[in-house]
Amino acid sequence: MSLGLFIEQVFNGLQLGMILFLMAVGVTLTFGVMNLINLAHGSMLMIGAFLIAFAASTVHSFGLAILLAMVMVFALSWFIEKVLVKHLYAKTHLDQVLASFGLSIVLNDGVIMIWGREPLYVNLPSWLEGPVQLTPTFSYPLYRLVITGVAILAGLVLWYLLTKTRLGMQIRAGAEKREMIGALGVNINFLFTAVFAMSAILAALGGVMLGPMISVQSGMGDPLLILSLAVVVIGGIGSLKGALYAALLVGLVDTLGRMVWPSLLGALVGNIVSNAAIYILMALVIAIRPSGLFGRQLQ
Repeated sequence: MSLGLFIEQVFNGLQLGMILFLMAVGVTLTFGVMNLINLAHGSMLMIGAFLIAFAASTVHSFGLAILLAMVMVFALSWFIEKVLVKHLYAKTHLDQVLASFGLSIVLNDGVIMIWGREPLYVNLPSWLEGPVQLTPTFSYPLYRLVITGVAILAGLVLWYLLTKTRLGMQIRAGAEKREMIGALGVNINFLFTAVFAMSAILAALGGVMLGPMISVQSGMGDPLLILSLAVVVIGGIGSLKGALYAALLVGLVDTLGRMVWPSLLGALVGNIVSNAAIYILMALVIAIRPSGLFGRQLQ
């Protein structure tokens, strides 16, 4: 294995980790604040990818297409929360799992009804194409660097929102004592809607970023949802720092494992081990620290 290839895979792992972070933050916010298990979260990434494909073919401006896609995701997530999700807050987790899984199926079939079964593709604008020469001997695709930068920026904006604004203070308080902030006059319904829409936008942003890199098709967010759930478990439910560190760890383990294990163990066994590596890591973390790396210890 050459050093250049190893460095490239490290960059790819970090990029995957930042996409998983955008997904995992939404999962941990909805569960931490609203006690909601949302298996339709991966579908919001898929919706973001389909909408960027639609918007890019309609307005012919990549920046405007991103803005249009995010506005449509915000409107859709607000509608879904008001019509369906708000009725699940008082239900059991089993009810939430079944209802959100059903919603995921509806959304996956909905995009097929609108755009068909054939994959869609998003063309990058010329100013985002090509490699960047990072060292005299190593170059890396510009758009992949942009994805990492956008994810970092989104994380910083989210950190500022949650730690420096009144809405963020209410969200953090709602995660701790929702009955108390309700008694203090905070509009819980608005707060929950805002958190759900925020989570959906973060997931859809991941889809928007992935749209030009992979084929856009129904169900494309489901595998990433499974990985993001592993990220939440490893990092600790309700911990944004845990979501970040665990996402980067999972991204690196998954990406490097798919390169290392087949070369060490052969194609068949190596692929099996690389596919299972994330879940082996998750099992080890749970065995040592059941609440996750940065979660609260169980009493």
